[in-house]
This record gives sequence, C-alpha cells and structure tokens, in this order.
Amino acid sequence: MEKTIDESIQGTSVSTENKDNNKRKLYIESYGCAMNFADSEVVASILTKEGFNTTQKLEDADLVLVNTCSIRDKAEQTVRKRLEKFNAIKKERPHLKVGVLGCMAERLKSKFLEEEKIVDMVVGPDAYKDLPNLIQEIDDGKNAVNVILSKEETYGDIAPVRLHTNGVNAFVSITRGCDNMCTFCVVPFTRGRERSREPQSILEEVKDLWDRGYKEITLLGQNVDSYLWYGGGLRKDFDNASEMQKATAVNFANLLATVAEAQPKMRIRFSTSNPQDMTLEVIRTMAKYKNICKHIHLPVQSGSNRILKEMNRLHTIEEYFILIDNIRQILPNCSISQDMITGFPTETEEDHQDTLKALDYVKYDFGYMYAYSERPGTMAARKLEDDIPEKVKQRRLAEIIALQRGHCQYRSQAHLGKTEEVLIEGTSKKSKNEWMGRNSQSTVVVFPKENYKIGDFVNVKIEDCTSATLKGKAVGYSDNN
Repeated sequence: MEKTIDESIQGTSVSTENKDNNKRKLYIESYGCAMNFADSEVVASILTKEGFNTTQKLEDADLVLVNTCSIRDKAEQTVRKRLEKFNAIKKERPHLKVGVLGCMAERLKSKFLEEEKIVDMVVGPDAYKDLPNLIQEIDDGKNAVNVILSKEETYGDIAPVRLHTNGVNAFVSITRGCDNMCTFCVVPFTRGRERSREPQSILEEVKDLWDRGYKEITLLGQNVDSYLWYGGGLRKDFDNASEMQKATAVNFANLLATVAEAQPKMRIRFSTSNPQDMTLEVIRTMAKYKNICKHIHLPVQSGSNRILKEMNRLHTIEEYFILIDNIRQILPNCSISQDMITGFPTETEEDHQDTLKALDYVKYDFGYMYAYSERPGTMAARKLEDDIPEKVKQRRLAEIIALQRGHCQYRSQAHLGKTEEVLIEGTSKKSKNEWMGRNSQSTVVVFPKENYKIGDFVNVKIEDCTSATLKGKAVGYSDNN
C-alpha cells in the first residue's frame, strides 16, 4: 500500500478564507492518502488565482472537484457514488461543472467522460497547472482531459492553500511518483516516475509555515527515503549525472538534517519509508536532532519471503528484521508502524503464519492492515489470479488485527509513568474538557484542558492508557515553547 489512509477525513470538504474579487465557488472533496490531501491544497492555490473561492456548501458551487484514490476498491466505489450524486445536482444547477482529479483520472478517463458522461473534466496528478486552460474548455461547453504524467513536475513553485489543517500540522511534499514496482500497487502508473523537489523550495515552504504559526510538518512522498536532488531529473537517471551533480547531491538524510537545523523548534515527521531504501544515515540523523519525531512508518506487507517476492518488494523478511534491529539499537524510544496485506494471491497458511511471526518479532506500535483487493492495471491483476476466498482473507485479517491490538496495548503500557512532550492539536473527540495531541512517537495523548491552548507544547505525565490512546495530566509547558 505504501501509504496510510486516515478514514476519519475521507471525503471532507473545507473552506478557505475568501477573496472579495473572486466570484466563483469551488467545492473540493478529497479521498485517499495524505498525498491526495496535499495535492488538493495545490489545486485550491491555483484556482484561487483563477477567481474561485472554496465553499463547504455543495448547493453554492460552480465547480465540483473530487480528488480520487485508486489504492482500494472501497475508495473507488465511494467516489463513483459521489459523482453520481453531483451529476444529479447538475439537473437543478445546469451551469455546475464536475471534475475528477488524481489517481483514478488516467485509468477511468474515457469511462467517466464518454461512456457514463458523469464528469466534464478529468485531470491527472501532474496536470494541475493546466487547470485554468481545462476550465476554459468546459466553460465553452467541451469536455476537457489532461492525464499526461510528467518527469519534472513537483509543484515546488506553488504555495499550497492549507485546506486540511488545524493551523498546527501541515504536509510538505518532497517527492512525487514512485519507481518501486510493487505488483499490488497502482501508484507508479497513476503518479509516474519518481522525482524530487528542489531543497531550497522545501526550506522556504517550511519557514513560511513556521512564520504562520505552524508547529509540526510531515515531509511527504510515496517513498521519502529515496529523495535525491542533483539539480533536477528523475531518480533513475542519477547514474548519468555529472561528477559535480553527484558530489553536490542531496539525499533524504541531508534534507532531514537541513530542515531540522533551519527550524530547531519545528517538529518534523516524514512518511512513507520503504525498507530497502531506508539507511542507517537516516536513523542516525533522527537520533541527532531532538525536533525530528521518533516514529517510523515502515510498511512490511507480509512476513513471508515467498509472498514478498511475488509482491516484488525487493527485500527479504530477514533484511527487514536487521533494519528493525538497527532502529531499536540507535533509537531505542522510536515507535514503528506497519502496512500489512493479507490474502495476496497464492498466500498459504504457512505464509500467513510467517506474517504472524513477523508481527510478534517487531511488536509494532500500531498498523494499517488490509485484505488484498485486486487493483486494475497492476502487475498482480495482470499476472496473478485473486485465488484466496474472501472468507479466508477475512479470517486471516482478523487474526492479524487481534495480534496487532495486543501489541498496541503492550507498547502503550510502556509509556505509563513517563512524562512526555505533547503538541496540542485539538479537542478530544470523547470529551470537550480534554485536549488531544501526540507525543514524539505519534501516539495520541489526551489530558485535561486547564489553561493550555492549541499549538502549545506541554509536558504530560502518562497515568493510564488504552491500546490506542495515552491518558495523563499536564505538568507544565515543555522547553520547546
């Protein structure tokens, strides 16, 4: 999967500050991973300059955009239902235009535009700068499409409008695309080859966020560990770079250190990591800087070497365990989370038991676990039969989730009695009298509000826990305020 999906924010639409001169209304919904939500901010920034203000009221919209995800069938089905609803609304508002953005765009462009006629515009993830031209096309009564994948586009020159944020945390995209051809994943086909964003533009965006009061950023990419800037160009072409380009190249560890030094009070996270690309240099950089959060999301997908090979994961489970051991040694207080797919084609009970053994070896702090869902266009869909019965998939998934839940409880209990720095992100979902924030390990912490406020760094003594949440009492501000 290579990306985590926060179910609580799927399909959210939000409103930004309006500009008086803008006369048209944009309603935008986002689905999928953090990259899609970050892309929606880029789109809003582009269209703000084209005369659009965002709205949360669908009935006020002149243009509806849905930023889509192709990772799981559930997301696609949800998007299709939403498009049908928007299309029905067009009967009451004939001038309303509907567009599909993102990962579903390339694969379903002709189906949505020509066969089902439920959208006016289809725009791929590398074509957002072409939106002004495409909108002019649909204003003229034509269908519009641009799903061309780019080898250069990183949107590094566009300051995103912060749509999906509490004013405390923000995403900063550092790479686009992916070169890892995992057989279950559609990302290389929907987002193209991997390229990295120019470091100075990243530093400028982070500084701007700090100046505007943000306290935490997440450096974002399909595979952040393979970040490599050598003056522009695809990562795969680095071998052909000049000696000067190679000598001055910036890798992920370099970038991480530079950002940490530039903003020493800004909390820094990153996602997602790929096991074969994560280096000891990155782990040592995390250990060196206090403001780099001690959490690594490290997808494993399976504990079986045979299944890992079928998935084209490019690492063995033994190599993965060595990486885990190195993280534990260099960063003993680091939390580790996982992505796991069960029921991949040809998976046997022995393979499943290997996965359970892997979970027991690592004892992850938390995880994202899924039953395999065949995605059209992937290598697995082309070459492997989806031969595991749904009943078996669900039974294996239930066993994985049950084991992971126990490990979550085990890891949570290790925090009891400790005093930990928490960044307040908002009010607890369960009590308006409590704040919710996260510690460095990305574990949710709740505690009584008292006189603290959103954006404060607070030391909290952990007194109780569930498998997913730490509970405690604030004992004062941390020295990071």
